[in-house]
Amino acid sequence: MTRASVVGAGMTTFGVHESTLAELFATAALDAYDDAGVGPDDVDAFYFGNAMGGQTENDTHLAPKLASEVGIAGVPAQRFEDACATSATAFKNAVQAVEAGIHDTVLVGGVERCTPETGLGTGEMTRIFASASHRQYEQPTGLTFPGVFALLTKRHMHEYGTTEEQLAHVAVKNHANGQRNPRAHFGRELTVEDVLESPVVADPFHLMDCCPFSDGASALVVTSDERADSYDDPVDVTGVGHATDIVPLSAKPVPHATQAARDAAAGAYEQADVTADAMDFAEVHDCFTGAEVMASEAIGFFEDGEGGPAAAEGRSALDGDRPINPSGGLKAKGHPIGATGAAQIVELTEQLRGDAGDRQVEGAERAVAHNLGGDAGTTVVSVVEVRS
Repeated sequence: MTRASVVGAGMTTFGVHESTLAELFATAALDAYDDAGVGPDDVDAFYFGNAMGGQTENDTHLAPKLASEVGIAGVPAQRFEDACATSATAFKNAVQAVEAGIHDTVLVGGVERCTPETGLGTGEMTRIFASASHRQYEQPTGLTFPGVFALLTKRHMHEYGTTEEQLAHVAVKNHANGQRNPRAHFGRELTVEDVLESPVVADPFHLMDCCPFSDGASALVVTSDERADSYDDPVDVTGVGHATDIVPLSAKPVPHATQAARDAAAGAYEQADVTADAMDFAEVHDCFTGAEVMASEAIGFFEDGEGGPAAAEGRSALDGDRPINPSGGLKAKGHPIGATGAAQIVELTEQLRGDAGDRQVEGAERAVAHNLGGDAGTTVVSVVEVRS
């Protein structure tokens, strides 16, 4: 079967931007073009992610608008929305389209503006974020995503004895990695004490357990592995898994298992004909520190209940035996919702090429990305490898 390969990757800095959605995405897309050595005429489809532009900026029907912005008007263009998994879903569909022979070369990516530059405050943005939770059973209670993941994490703590200090080690590690990433939203160091002494947002999460709202964009050029032979430094996409879990939260049989992640990881590993042990590092969806702990177990890096102790022991650090989030993760790199999933693949691509600078995972040849949406109701897991 034809496989898909990433031959170009680009992204903006994540943080606070005055640029429009179109300007942000064009910056990332042009970087991806340059990285691949292609132009608009080489692209025959556009798969694009944006989760909230209609609510935050009254800006919908974005795919053809942005296709025009980056010189590919006329090609099939489609916008995807899957909450925080938005551009990972776009990436999955692009990979499948290339594998099926429907398209030869696809521009994939996403963009979001989530900071006060949209004209909206934190309260209103939090309400809009919460639209990805259950309309009847969660939103009317006032439950927002810090509360959603706090509930999942408290259950994990109850089952396995995970502690707030162990969660704090996740934040400390990701900020240390973010310091090495020039495109990260946050570059300041944290201590465990900084995390534990920051204000409580939703027990057990303190402010420094939570990722920020960010603006930013990411883009990838995906083509067939046969065509990729003519490009410099292609990386091969060997597996993509996509699964959903029961929504609402209260109906999940084992909430802290994040079952969609387990199913998506199993699917990705099966396609790639590998196991979790073969992964040299992971980028996971650490919207909150507890989310990274649960993700690290769901993708098979650690046994159930070991994610917290592993973080405290430094096993998931850049120089640990199972590095997680060398980019700084959502916690430090930032979280512009529609751009996050594709940005994870940008990080995997740069790492596997040996181009990650001070945050380079030494000898990395194979890696996995985990991107979830909503109350863990959707997860996409992707395996990417150095071309052999």
